[in-house]
Order: sequence, then structure tokens, then C-alpha cells
Amino acid sequence: MAAPLSDTSLSPLRTVAVVGLGTMGTGIAEVLTRAGRTVVGIDVSEAQAARAVAALETATARSVARGRLTEPERAEVLARLHTSTELRAAADADLVIEVAPESYETKQQILRELDGVVRPETIIATGTNALSVTRLAADSARPERVLGLHFFNPAQAMKLVEVVSSVLTAPGAVAAVTDLAIDLGKEPVAVGDRPGFVADGLLFGYLNQAAAMYEARYASREDIDAAMRLGCGLPMGPLALLDLIGVDTARTVLDAMYAASGDRLHAPAPILKQLSEAGLTGRKAGRGFYTYEAPGSASVVPDALTPSGSDAPAGGRSVRSVGVAGSGTMASGIAEVFAKGGYRVVLAARSEEKAQAAKARIGKSLARSVDKGRMTAEAAAEVLDRIAPAGSYDAFAEVDLAVEAVAEDLEIKRQLFAALDKVCKPGAVLATTTSSLPVVACARATSRPQDVIGMHFFNPAPAMKLVEVVRTVLTADDVHATVREVCGTIRKHAVDCGDRAGFIVNALLFPYLNNAVKMVEEHYASLDDIDAAMKLGGGYPMGPFELLDVVGLDVSLAIEKVLHREFRDPGLAPAPLLEHLVAAGCLGRKTGRGFREYARR
Repeated sequence: MAAPLSDTSLSPLRTVAVVGLGTMGTGIAEVLTRAGRTVVGIDVSEAQAARAVAALETATARSVARGRLTEPERAEVLARLHTSTELRAAADADLVIEVAPESYETKQQILRELDGVVRPETIIATGTNALSVTRLAADSARPERVLGLHFFNPAQAMKLVEVVSSVLTAPGAVAAVTDLAIDLGKEPVAVGDRPGFVADGLLFGYLNQAAAMYEARYASREDIDAAMRLGCGLPMGPLALLDLIGVDTARTVLDAMYAASGDRLHAPAPILKQLSEAGLTGRKAGRGFYTYEAPGSASVVPDALTPSGSDAPAGGRSVRSVGVAGSGTMASGIAEVFAKGGYRVVLAARSEEKAQAAKARIGKSLARSVDKGRMTAEAAAEVLDRIAPAGSYDAFAEVDLAVEAVAEDLEIKRQLFAALDKVCKPGAVLATTTSSLPVVACARATSRPQDVIGMHFFNPAPAMKLVEVVRTVLTADDVHATVREVCGTIRKHAVDCGDRAGFIVNALLFPYLNNAVKMVEEHYASLDDIDAAMKLGGGYPMGPFELLDVVGLDVSLAIEKVLHREFRDPGLAPAPLLEHLVAAGCLGRKTGRGFREYARR
């Protein structure tokens, strides 16, 4: 019978056994030894144990070379790590962290053996990110002392640790492990037991959709990854991240998530199974979605799918002047971008006053760039001189490219394209900046649908490098080539995609945001914990609720509705909480209240 567990009965967890010395186990062992813990590293393979010791020797030598450790301190760190191939080496541990392969059979066998080895007061933590902690705990003789402790890779660098309680876990065990995580310099988030927990629960659904998008040949792997890096500020694109995590690992996590949720968004994309069963599991195998220099290498090498310079479209139309329709933030930003690229720009709005106000906004933006030393006052003046404000779209008569950036309303855009059709000269390219509406509907409002294309800029346009170039089934090849060339001139990274809801970025981003809202609805985790989990565990520049409040809950709801209507997937249905907040007028920062409250300006 295990000793009763209370907050005061626990040791300070000074000796920790780490079972499984793969990449994650080795990283956890390094974190613990550097924090002054005595670590027993256990692995069935002597060679793997030796590699863990060698990895710690290399990492600490690097720290000495960088002045972060002294040689005596390094010697102390190395002396704290002991290795064994036998589980009985964990006998004196205050805490055992199991990071064996993601298999119930393997993990349950380890937990059963540990029951006969460790002291009654020892806490056992599983490092699973996909399996049920409750199921693992129930198979132990001490379920109240079993919990989840999910580190993120690389454990040495990633701040987030998810502390996972089952219905059987004693509060004292959670408190002791949480205190340890804080002492390790980590930021613990307390979560309940469900597949994926918070960070992976949101992350893997997004990764799965990206894999499905690639499998459907909607966009190239390079364009999908570039779109999410440049459009969302992510440190890595989803397909490259799948290769880093391991395609087989992702498939295992998604299988567990789908078994629990029944949500089709979690049903593993078939390509994950195909790659896994072919042994193409990502970086560790030397090949996954990409091909790598060698197994374990991070260096991508060209393969049969790598785009070549000859893949770029050629034969575009000449563009010397650009018309930008609209007077809001996006229109001003896009006009500034084109003027900086050397184009003569006509900035047209519904009145001369609105057009002048939009140009004045550009002047302020350029002045900020001058103040920050990004451009000279002379260069700013030249850019501003290239912009001619106009109170009528008749001023677009001679432009070579007309770009609309008016309200995200299909009828308004259709009316504008019908007007541009009458005003613009033959051969002019007509582009819409819509983020969610069908480009072909704008094209059909004209007598020249072959000249219409999507150019989805991201806000703020002067700073964001991405442009999604959206071809319809009617867009002419030379129109596509023209826009690609123009994107190069204005120093934007163009990605190609077809005319379907959300294009690349919003089609992957907004289901992720919607799922975060559902987590809060289900009282699984708090806004703050979810935001912290995605920033610290996923490398996101903003948490999902921070981002929703910035984008606007009304805008987000509209995009969710478009995605749900187009793809007919129940998992894409907008979260009721999002609908309720919009109905209440809580639209985010712009109204002073969304998921959080903001000080009125």
C-alpha cells in the first residue's frame, strides 16, 4: 500500500530517473543535471546511454566555450548523470520520468516494473503527448502518483512544460512536479488528460490539414511552408515541422486524437500513413516531405519536387503604373508598397477627401521609417510624390494593374469590378485583395475574366513579405506571370494557390483558432494557459486569443463561416462562444473587449 500523499509528504525531487534516452530523454536529462539534480538515465541500449553521455559532454563543452559554464561547473554537471540499462537503477529516485516510445504496451510494461522497484513515495511521470495518462495510471499500483509531464523538443530550449493530471492524480504530486518545472526554469501549464493536451491538441490538427492540403496538390510544399512562416510569423512551416517531429509520431498523435474526438480534422491525412509505412519519417530517416543531406540532418537537399528557376512563369505584361482602389489601412499600405517599388500609383477612393486622407496616412508611415533610419527623407519624399490621389475610379483609365482593397463584401467588390471593367484599358490586369471571397465571382462581374487574379496582401502590407497569388480557372497565364513579376519588383514573396476559401494561410490558421475557442468552451484550459502554451510550445508570436482580438472577432467569424460553407466539414463550424461574443458586440481590441478587455484609447 502506497504511503498517503499530501503536499508536505514529498521530497524536493532531488534524484530523478529518466527512462528512455532518445532525443527527448537526453534533453530532459541535460536540463535536470544543469539544474543541480542527480539523474539516472536508463535505456535498454548501452549504445544509446553512451550517446546521451556524449551529448551532455558536447553540450557542456559548448557552454564552457561560450563562457556560460566554468570547467569546474561542467565537471559537476557531468558527475550528476549516471546511466544504466536496468530499471532497478531507479530504486532511489524521487521522480521517474518515462519517455519511452509512444506505445501503451511499452509504457505499461515500464510502469508495472517500476511498481516493484521504486519507493512508495516516488512520483512517476509519463512524457507521452498522445496516449491517455488515465489509462496508464490505472494500470499502475500507485495511480495517485502517476501523472503526465510533457516537455517540448528541444527540451533544453523550450520553456513550456504541460503538467497533466488524470482523475486519479493526487494534488500533492501535481504540486511537487510543478515546483520542479519552475525550478528548472520552465513555465508549467496545468492541463487535464486528453490526447494532445493543449499545445499538441491545437498544433497537430493544423499540421494534419497542411499535410492534406499538400496531398490534394493545392499548393507546393515550399509554398505552404513559406505562407505560414511569412503570413503568420511562425518559426517553421508545417511540413518542415512534421519532418522534424517525425511523420510517424504525428500519425500516432493524430490517431489518438481522432479516437477521442471523432473530429475529421484529426483523422490522419492518408499521406502520413503512406510516408510512415514507406519509412520516410522525416529528418531522422533522411527523407519525409523533404529530402535531407543524411539521416538526422537539418540540411534540405534538392530532390525531384524541388522547384527550379525554370518553373517561374514567364511572358508577363508590362506594368509601369498601378491603381489602388480604397482608402483604408490595407489600401494605404498597398499603395505605399507599390510606390516604394518604383511604380507610379493612382490611389482612388469614393471621394477626393478620402483619397487625400489615405495619402496623408502613407506620409505618416514614411515619416516613421525616416525617424527609424530605414530610409532617407529624400527617398520618402520621392515615394510620396509617386502617389496621385483621386476621387474617382475614372483615374484608372491608363493604369496597367488595378488592385482593389475595399470592404470584404462580395457585392461591393462585384460592383467595383464592373466599374473597373468599364474604366480600365484593354490588357490591364485587375486584382482583388480578398482574403476569403471567391476571386472568380469578381472576375465574372467583368467582360474579361481572364484578366482577373487574386493578390492577397497581409496586414500591415509594408511590413509583411507574403502575397498569396490566386488563380481562377479563367485566369490567363500571362496575367499570372505578370503578378508574379510584380511581386518580385515590390520585394514580396509570392505563393501560388487556387481559388478556394481561405487560400493557404487562412484555411490553416482559422480552424486552429476556432479549436482554441472550443477548448475554452469546454473548460479544458484558460485563455492565458492556451496562449502561453502556443507561444512557448509552438513558437507562435501571439497566442490564439491575442490574435483573435487583434484580427477582430467579427472578421474571424466571417472567415470561419466561409470555410465551413465551402468545405462542409462539421469540425469547421464556428465555435458558439465566438458567435456569442460577436453578437454581444465584443469584437476585440477595436471595441475594447473581445476575449479580454482593453483600455479604451
